[in-house]
Amino acid sequence: MAAPLGPHLHAFVVDYLVAQKGLRVTSIRSYRDTLRLYLAFLARAVGRPITRLTIGDLTFDRVLQFLKHLEVDRHNGVHTRNQRLAAIHMFFGYLAGRLPELLDVGQRVVAIPTKRAAPPETRYLERDEVATLFAQLPARGRRALRDRVLLLLLYNTGARVQEVADLRVEHLDLRRPPRVRLHGKGDKWRACPLWDETARELARLLAYDGTTDTPHAPVFIAHGRYPLTRFGIYKLVRHHTRCLEAAADHPPGRITPHVFRHTTAVHLLEAGVEMNVIRGWLGHAQITTTNRYAEITVRSKEAAVRACEAPSEFSVALARRPAWRDDPALLAWLASL
Repeated sequence: MAAPLGPHLHAFVVDYLVAQKGLRVTSIRSYRDTLRLYLAFLARAVGRPITRLTIGDLTFDRVLQFLKHLEVDRHNGVHTRNQRLAAIHMFFGYLAGRLPELLDVGQRVVAIPTKRAAPPETRYLERDEVATLFAQLPARGRRALRDRVLLLLLYNTGARVQEVADLRVEHLDLRRPPRVRLHGKGDKWRACPLWDETARELARLLAYDGTTDTPHAPVFIAHGRYPLTRFGIYKLVRHHTRCLEAAADHPPGRITPHVFRHTTAVHLLEAGVEMNVIRGWLGHAQITTTNRYAEITVRSKEAAVRACEAPSEFSVALARRPAWRDDPALLAWLASL
């Protein structure tokens, strides 16, 4: 009788992902979601309930069928398909190291390549759009204050949405110079400077909520004094940016919290901030990730074009005499040789 799948799946999540690799909760949830989809598909494929799945049900062909199911039936994009495949790679690699009978299947699954895909378009807001957004925000009430501070912090720091959702009062230092500590990917912390306006608004929000002296309290609170989740932040941003999306000159597409991250990077670059400083500001592990912002800002390209703009009279430029012919001292020295 084939061994049940449950104990190995439990060991993969609890022992390997949590205890050995020490992944954060958000990463573990991503693995969980992939495995949930894969197990549901596998149960339908073999015609048995999930509780009766065995190690023998894990085959190379069914993994390929699952990937096809993601794209065809669930209409997932290539990037989502590749993310799911990365979790499947990890799971089968783990099983191959512990179950010799699965080594052949594991090697074949791990060898499944990711699909090539064009990088997603990096969208950002222009400065006048940012000014329009903050000008039309509500001005009265606790919720209006919270929303304004949240959008201001997103623009100031370029923080990821989960970093803002995890923000606690103890992570803020509003003394001069004000700064915030953000807990980012890879369990890494980084400090970001705050504008004086951001620090003042944060102090107002904490005083309004009565959490100034409560270190472990969330900075952004939803109904019932619960922390605002990343899904709540997403909905909040969508609600306040619809006016920008409706503008005739705005490019098509939704404005999400991550658009503010791109906006921060582009505006820092346009302000002349050095690329490596922007890398540390955003918490990028590799400078190559940050370099893409240099390719998308139109104003930088326009400045480069103006700097190397060709003269209006090409013939004059091409016929210009070498510089040494205009140096009398050099010509006299050459004549004396």
